[in-house]
Amino acid sequence: MKPFVVLLSSFVIAIFVVKLIYKKYDFALSARIAMSIMLCFTAIGHFAFTKGMSMMIPEFIPFKTSFVHLTGIFEILLAIGLLIPKLKVISGWALIIFLVLMLPANIYASIHHVNYQKGTFDGNGLSYLWFRIPLQILFIVWAYISSIQNSMLFQN
Repeated sequence: MKPFVVLLSSFVIAIFVVKLIYKKYDFALSARIAMSIMLCFTAIGHFAFTKGMSMMIPEFIPFKTSFVHLTGIFEILLAIGLLIPKLKVISGWALIIFLVLMLPANIYASIHHVNYQKGTFDGNGLSYLWFRIPLQILFIVWAYISSIQNSMLFQN
């Protein structure tokens, strides 16, 4: 829920800041700025809640702590890439792939009732997926519309 709030509030603020700076509305840029802010916000969780996020990864995968840190760094790199015009399309595709690949970790965490913030097994369980899966789809559509579709429409 927190990433969703960060995304929407950042988007609203970005709309007005972009309008002030460029004297016109640029919803795609505002959406990329908001997604970048949200990615930095979620990346912080990879370092603040490493133990709990490691618990979201199935047992057979080694180096869980390193994996959690690397995905946090990757989120920051994607956030930067979305803001660089020449990198926004490739960053958008990479983000979509990343979001699809992270969905199994969220499913695993729900099945095992992982509370990533506390690092315990008393999380919301499967009911969490009723919110998380639509949210993940929203993030994917957001990334596509703001970084890929927009670029494809204006190519010559």
